[in-house]
Amino acid sequence: MKIIKPNPKTHPLTWRVNKNKTLFLKEYIQKDGYKILKNSLIKKTPQDIINIVKKSKLKGRGGGGFYTGLKWSLISPKKNDNEIRYFLCNADEMEPGTYKDRFLIEHIPHQLIEGIIISAFAIQANKGYIFLRGEYINCINILNIAIKEAYSIKFLGKNILNSNFNFDLYLHTGAGRYICGEETALINSLEGKRPNPRFKPPFPATIGLWGKPTCVNNVETIFNIPSIIKYGSEWYHNISNSKHDSGTKMLGFSGNVNNPGLWELPFGTPARLILEKYAGGMKKGFFLKAWQPGGAGTSFLTKNHLDLPMDFINISNAGSRLGTGISLVIDNSISIISILKNLEIFFARESCGFCTPCREGLPWIVKILNNLEKKRGSKKDIYLLKDISNQLINGGSFCALAPSAMEPLNSALKYFLNEFKNGIIN
Repeated sequence: MKIIKPNPKTHPLTWRVNKNKTLFLKEYIQKDGYKILKNSLIKKTPQDIINIVKKSKLKGRGGGGFYTGLKWSLISPKKNDNEIRYFLCNADEMEPGTYKDRFLIEHIPHQLIEGIIISAFAIQANKGYIFLRGEYINCINILNIAIKEAYSIKFLGKNILNSNFNFDLYLHTGAGRYICGEETALINSLEGKRPNPRFKPPFPATIGLWGKPTCVNNVETIFNIPSIIKYGSEWYHNISNSKHDSGTKMLGFSGNVNNPGLWELPFGTPARLILEKYAGGMKKGFFLKAWQPGGAGTSFLTKNHLDLPMDFINISNAGSRLGTGISLVIDNSISIISILKNLEIFFARESCGFCTPCREGLPWIVKILNNLEKKRGSKKDIYLLKDISNQLINGGSFCALAPSAMEPLNSALKYFLNEFKNGIIN
């Protein structure tokens, strides 16, 4: 296997492996795996780790983009050694078209585990769970092996590396609900309850899993931790091409492109470069009509937005969200109404049903889109879509699922209004 050693322009997540092999314990240690953990537990305090991550300005990679170090600092220091707190890894990844976390787990599971242990040490948690999407069968098998390996050489368990730090890690597979991407719904599901989001406050940092202080971070977020601790916050800033965001991001394109996939690239890489150089451009006979920059719950953008740097601020300023960073191409052969209907069917099905606007509003939108797709719509349908959308996106629902579902709808009405009008009976 060819090993690329990191430098200021090398990407910290994926340099250790090729795309066809899982790096298990023996090889991971040969490539200096767990050395950063040793340095962290023996030479640094929990507050040292938090300070480094805060200075790095690492943002959550699950879609929200909240500062990771700040999130950790919201959990107060332990009052005594008997206090229980939890660190949870969100590996549910139910966003349609997104597969970055699966890729990372399948290829470098021990980097996830090393990152989890360091993160748990930072917030002084002694128990952790990986909440994994149940359909990821290969990931289940790989993580079970990797966790067992980590226990076998006492990187997990009691008194890790003679540091007096104890940490146990468990794998929990979810039942397959998109809403579990919301951290409090994930916590409810882990407790064996219906996965409804919780009222906030209190926030998980104070009252989380089983009423104890809890931190939830995404897989890709955690993968950044070992490299940040090893090379420092200044290095992490320097590998980014963005004025707004530090580090790298797993970015990709799927759809009718020649080379669909994902690549770890510096923040600020233009979308056009990713589409044309890495994804190989559009397939012969197809033309770009629109694209979603970060999953099903992000607003459509057009070819006029392709030169945007891929970072949280620039994509937000264009009227969408970076989200997961895995983009979907909509080509000229696809009806915007049809793809929009499929997206809204997904969101309607995945609603937890807790609040009326989401539970009733999303199926209503699906019915309207179905009529427009079959060219059986009425003149009031466009008004109804705008009215329902405004109610759902402006705080009318309990959590962010419905507002996310409205982003593609609102942007479709903005850029492709004529396709809605074509579905109306004259």
